Amino acid sequence: MNFPDIDPVAFALGPIQIHWYALAYLTGFVGGWVYAAFLLKRYGGLSPVKAPMLDDLLTWMIVGVILGGRLGYVLFYNSILYLHNPLDVFKLWQGGMSFHGGFVGVLIAIAIWARRNKLSFLTVTDVAAVATPIGLFFGRIANFVNGELYGRVTTAPWGVIFPNGGPLPRHPSQLYEAALEGLVLFIVLYVLARKRDAWSREGLLSGVFLIGYSLARMAVELVREPDAQIGFIAGGLTMGQLLSLPLLLAGIWIVIRWTRLKAS
Repeated sequence: MNFPDIDPVAFALGPIQIHWYALAYLTGFVGGWVYAAFLLKRYGGLSPVKAPMLDDLLTWMIVGVILGGRLGYVLFYNSILYLHNPLDVFKLWQGGMSFHGGFVGVLIAIAIWARRNKLSFLTVTDVAAVATPIGLFFGRIANFVNGELYGRVTTAPWGVIFPNGGPLPRHPSQLYEAALEGLVLFIVLYVLARKRDAWSREGLLSGVFLIGYSLARMAVELVREPDAQIGFIAGGLTMGQLLSLPLLLAGIWIVIRWTRLKAS
């Protein structure tokens, strides 16, 4: 099928243009904040993080996501391009955000916020973990609207001919990621977050998020077109797979740690 004719600009107010990409981030932040507050009030009574504290935490996380995501994309995926065009770093509306860079930025923001509020780091990341799939879902939908990060050539009947992807149909890998990193991971974490044990000891939700995201990302990378400026790396791995591997190992370690704490 041909790529749907979607204007990347959602609407304009005079000279000001609001892009779907920006709306996706706004929806992810607001939706995640509302959802996390709901979970804490209904199921998270044992968590030292309380719903009224989320306003301040969200501000820190927004800064971490935007700065980390953009810098991560520049450093991991397009350093040479931005070296020659440094002002393009600030053109966020053109896309170009790295999950792994945003992830590091959020971890730094959470570490600072947790220290200021005298809370355990993993206690706070548990709250962030349950909300993050919402932002991932809308972010991947925005990637599809922008016609970026598409998959490899396919003969599948749902293949899409992207405007910048050549004449052959390709996997809509953005939608695969929206389904796995967004919907599936959201459901898994919601089921866990309803259980008292998930909030009684720190780390379970964070660990499951890391495992779920990493497996989803590494799986979709098998049909996602590698970045042209990077291609495949060692052993045929993509940059996304390589960066996801440490997250997978960290997630497994955190879950094992949580299980041992529960048994003790």
